[in-house]
Amino acid sequence: MTSPETVTSVLADGVLTLTLNRPEKLNSFNEAMHLALRDGLRRAHDDDAVRAVLLTGAGRGFCAGQDLGDRDPRKGGPAPDLGQTLENFYNPTLRLIRSLEKPVVCAVNGVAAGAGANIAFACDIVLAARSARFIQAFARIGLVPDAGGTWSLARILGEPRAKALALTAEPLPAERAAEWGLIWKVVEDDALIAEAAALAASLAAGPTLGLGLTKRLIQQAATNTLDEQLDLERDCQQQAGRSADYAEGVTAFLEKRKPEFTGK
Repeated sequence: MTSPETVTSVLADGVLTLTLNRPEKLNSFNEAMHLALRDGLRRAHDDDAVRAVLLTGAGRGFCAGQDLGDRDPRKGGPAPDLGQTLENFYNPTLRLIRSLEKPVVCAVNGVAAGAGANIAFACDIVLAARSARFIQAFARIGLVPDAGGTWSLARILGEPRAKALALTAEPLPAERAAEWGLIWKVVEDDALIAEAAALAASLAAGPTLGLGLTKRLIQQAATNTLDEQLDLERDCQQQAGRSADYAEGVTAFLEKRKPEFTGK
């Protein structure tokens, strides 16, 4: 009997939909799912037919973080090297999401806990079902937030809220996550996937080069000086201004019609 795919991958109309697919485990990560998600993200980097990514989860949850069943201390043996786990699995995934110069939409369809929450926060636009919750669950098992959590929470929320979420492991409802700016918007549960798919399709039909450069600019703004950012804007605008999409956008504006971008 063939094992089910731990991440399903479907490319349609420029959108690569990656669905975490261990619903019986609330899509918690094991090694196979790590590798499958990484393969999907690498495809997004390498395949020009991919112009946007939609990441979501199967079943009633988005992702419960690490599958702790693989690390039961009652089974004996040496303590796991969790630093190596981050280096080999989580960190490459976060870097692939952040460095992808194409939009990544995340549809959080249920609980997002631990690394599952922080992978969602690494995406470009996050929509969450009204029933979704975000939990920095690490304190419950004596660990520190990882998968970029300390980086994204501190930058988005500031130190007081970031510390409170991490130290208390208190669930954050989707509506409050939106109010605090952690996610883009809350959607009714039964409308989430359709709305996220429509958003990803709209982005995939857009000027891919310009959108990717915009993503790079906004991400680097947090650490650049104003002078560095002005220079980077200059360089990116020079590149965008030479693209076929810019020529099409201006032509469509002058001709009073909808542009047909090719992503080049």
